[in-house]
Amino acid sequence: MFELMHSGPLRVNTSIPAEYREAAEKLFPPGGFPAGEEPDRAKAFAKILGIEADYARLLPLNKDSREMHHFLAHFQNNLNLLIQKTWVEKADEDRKAKLEIRIPPLVKEIEQGDFQRALRDFGAILKELAYLFFGSQSTGEDFIEYALRIDIQMGLFWWYGVQLNCLAGPAGGNGQAANNEDLWAVLLIGICYLTNF
Repeated sequence: MFELMHSGPLRVNTSIPAEYREAAEKLFPPGGFPAGEEPDRAKAFAKILGIEADYARLLPLNKDSREMHHFLAHFQNNLNLLIQKTWVEKADEDRKAKLEIRIPPLVKEIEQGDFQRALRDFGAILKELAYLFFGSQSTGEDFIEYALRIDIQMGLFWWYGVQLNCLAGPAGGNGQAANNEDLWAVLLIGICYLTNF
């Protein structure tokens, strides 16, 4: 399970600025999302993060398409660059190396359409990436509020990362099996954001 902070979603939602709260709460509603509605909700959240053009272009693509392969290669390269460029204490260098090793299997899961596993692995990668960026601050209860103060879009992205745990299990949060395309709609948000970071 992916947890960047220990408080529940309600506390996180109250720290999100009002003008973004509705779209954020629709993306991860408390009772889970109804199958088939997630792409529209995800598009609204992608717009808030400033990635709407890439998101809208990529969402309908076949995962085996040439354009998708090219985009995922760009995602992998950019994520590796982000990891390599983070400054960490000598003791955390091993974390960086282990994190880089996790990226190719994630891309393979995406290409194979195993979005359930990809969400779980992406959440774990985001948890480690937050630690590399923010150190132990990323594990504090006030991390999202801290990130929102730095930059609203970045704070919303880390909030999104925290919320992925509600979809990473066998159900979509409401006791029903999550639709694979709904999972892809949510996962693509993070992929687009980090590719353009």
